[in-house]
Amino acid sequence: MNKALGVWWDRRLVGVLRVDEHGDLGFAYDDSWIADAARPAISFSLPKRGGPFNRRQARPFFAGLLPEEAQRDAVARALGISKANDFRLLEALGGDVAGALTLWPQGIVPRFLEGLAAAKPLSDEALVEVLDALPTRPFLAGREGMRLSLAGAQKKLPVVLVNGRVALPTPGQPTTHILKPPIDRFPATTENEAFAMRLAAAIGLPVAPVEPREVAGHRFLLVERYDREAGADSKVRRLHQEDICQALGLPPEHKYAGEGGPTFAASFDLVRKACSRPAWAVLQLLDAAIFNLIIGNADAHGKNFSLLHTPAGVALAPLYDLMCTVAYPEISTKMAMKIAKRATLDEFKADTWSAFAADIGMAAPFVRRRVGELAGEAAAKAKAVADQIAAEGFDGEALASYAAIVGWRAETLTR
Repeated sequence: MNKALGVWWDRRLVGVLRVDEHGDLGFAYDDSWIADAARPAISFSLPKRGGPFNRRQARPFFAGLLPEEAQRDAVARALGISKANDFRLLEALGGDVAGALTLWPQGIVPRFLEGLAAAKPLSDEALVEVLDALPTRPFLAGREGMRLSLAGAQKKLPVVLVNGRVALPTPGQPTTHILKPPIDRFPATTENEAFAMRLAAAIGLPVAPVEPREVAGHRFLLVERYDREAGADSKVRRLHQEDICQALGLPPEHKYAGEGGPTFAASFDLVRKACSRPAWAVLQLLDAAIFNLIIGNADAHGKNFSLLHTPAGVALAPLYDLMCTVAYPEISTKMAMKIAKRATLDEFKADTWSAFAADIGMAAPFVRRRVGELAGEAAAKAKAVADQIAAEGFDGEALASYAAIVGWRAETLTR
């Protein structure tokens, strides 16, 4: 039985993740990684140092690489592993995760692109089979060669595109896109997320590109991964990232502010300390907070904002997982992160934006002006974005309803 996993960043061993006889995790950087000043820490919460990090220190980052809630339960069932066993889940799924790292049993050197068999596009029938398998076997866990993981509670699958067609990665290959089937409990979630993401792009916010697709009556969303890049040699390389929970050392089950997770005040403080261009990152995070309020995304929690580690430095990652959650009465309208102690739009008062500005260390007139700018742009472009997606063959009635929600919320915020 393996007791250790090597943690790799490209071709370099970063360190070792261990589990002791009591099932407790520990992580230690490799001496060569510590000695190389050009090699960064893997998390703001795990600074480079000699000696091990204990479970309390290491688990938030590494557990944060794994799926959550029902997806974690289903993976564990498919693999015959306890859902509480972070180490075994990482052993089974850690070949391609969010960011630059890969995890392999100690002593195994991971495969890289050289010599890998080319991924082959899935036929429509094979793609439908994959979509049908995801509810009971998330990430195709246990299928030969599939060691894939992403955080979150929604069904999804990391994939690659070959000539524009979906393909499963070969072992060791960095995935380039995330395939997201609809959420079973709610109608038209593919349209909803496509609308929210494209509206963000339409008003100039940095956001992961998305494409809604359909195959044999099965709809899904393709999201381009921002933590991957193609080099001059056309080979895809992983970029490192960590979400705000990981960076603050908070476990994924505490992603909501009301459960001890990140608040906006803590998040703004983090980006000021961690980002190479803090002033720009602060403006991006402000825009994200405002935009989520405009579209009615109450589920914007600490794992839906990330830091992206690039050769140029650390930046706030493009927006992702945007959705108009208020379109579904079954979902709570209380925001995952309150704005100036206000949890819903109905609670907003004349002084809300001034209080929020004080909480996050920004000037109130600037915050109020930015709310007006983003609300105006979103309201002006919502219908066109919805119409474009409908013209691609998707649910026009649902899309029109999302645009109407944005129009009403934008107007309410600027009264």
